[in-house]
Amino acid sequence: MNIVTGNKQFFKEVSAIKYEGHETDNPLAFRWYNAEQVVAGKPMKDWMRFACAYWHSFVGNGADPFGEPTHLYAWNTHTDPIARAKEKMDAAFEFITKMNIPFYCFHDVDVVDFTNDIAENEKRLFTIVEYAQQKQKDSGVKLLWGTANLFSHRKFMNGAATNPDFLVLTHAAAQVKAAIDATIALNGANYVFWGGREGYMSLLNTDMKREKEHLARFLHTAKDYARRNGFKGNFFVEPKPCEPTKHQYDYDSETVIGFLRQYDLLNDFKLNIEVNHATLAGHTFQHELQVAADAGVLGSMDANRGDYQNGWDTDQFPNNINEITEAMLVIMEAGGFQGGGINFDAKRRRNSTDNLDLFYAHIGGMDTFARALVVADKILNQSEYKKLRTQRYASYDSGEGKLFEAGKLTLEDLRNYAANHGEPNIVSGKQEYFENIINRYI
Repeated sequence: MNIVTGNKQFFKEVSAIKYEGHETDNPLAFRWYNAEQVVAGKPMKDWMRFACAYWHSFVGNGADPFGEPTHLYAWNTHTDPIARAKEKMDAAFEFITKMNIPFYCFHDVDVVDFTNDIAENEKRLFTIVEYAQQKQKDSGVKLLWGTANLFSHRKFMNGAATNPDFLVLTHAAAQVKAAIDATIALNGANYVFWGGREGYMSLLNTDMKREKEHLARFLHTAKDYARRNGFKGNFFVEPKPCEPTKHQYDYDSETVIGFLRQYDLLNDFKLNIEVNHATLAGHTFQHELQVAADAGVLGSMDANRGDYQNGWDTDQFPNNINEITEAMLVIMEAGGFQGGGINFDAKRRRNSTDNLDLFYAHIGGMDTFARALVVADKILNQSEYKKLRTQRYASYDSGEGKLFEAGKLTLEDLRNYAANHGEPNIVSGKQEYFENIINRYI
């Protein structure tokens, strides 16, 4: 990958981040992520398909409900919006290429500031798309996915595609059209829908059935437009249970899969699953991944973590090797992602204000996943993990158990089998032993 900078460097103190091995003490080097190292038949970079999230890394300013911004960017000083957007992209590609991250992803309003004029927004967006095309060509970095921000502007306070006001829905459509056009122009591999406010605060003023039908119609309309205009990639829906709305229609993986199936969208849509969204829904991240994998829709993931003491989406960088190892077991057994990859939908903490902190955060996240990949591969190939799981279900691999799975036994047959064979033995699930296997290989 070629390092690409603009007229000025924003990260002069950092050169290319390289793999130096497990024993290095260099905080600006990878200890585990070796992009070309082959694991289970393909390079790490192909398992991971890491992407840098434009919004958190180059737009998020560290502000919170109780305090002003703490991340004051050198690329955010121009008064002209196009000049400011170009410098932000200069900084982004300098960082991404120095990190050797092969992909990036963005919302439309991340790459350039929008106004309240649709035509002006489209003009601004495509001015920056042309700039991004050259950046991608010079660097080799690719667009993992694009999307439209349909939740920040006040007009979307009651939703976008689910808004009770048709005019608001049309404004959402205008943004999605432009974002799809931008994704196509940049050869984006995928397009994501995150329904940040596609839900309700109170059922008292909500026609839920109608809103969900509008959401489905909106997704079909956007999908049809993209296909007509040559988009060959995947569409992703990103589940989230709540926040900012009280109850969102994309609550979790099972909910989204049921929605896609009900409205005939499964042929084109897969899931982009976020760690912190899974835990907010009361699930583990592994559970959400497995649900998607079992349905054949494990498209991509947003990598982050929550805070055990906080009940909201904190978007911290991932660092829990046990949890990520369990996630990689699911991903590896599923054969990897379907079109997507691992984007770091994570932000530095409010008091992490140095440029180097952005590097430390991504290095730590990438190393955690790389280490988890190596560990998961060893577990799958060197331990009893797969054998023990197979043994738990051995009674379904022959005889009447196999006939049941094939749909060849009646309820009467099942009753008679139970009567003839007496009480079942108590068989241990060996949960602690399985947990020990994870720790043994870390």
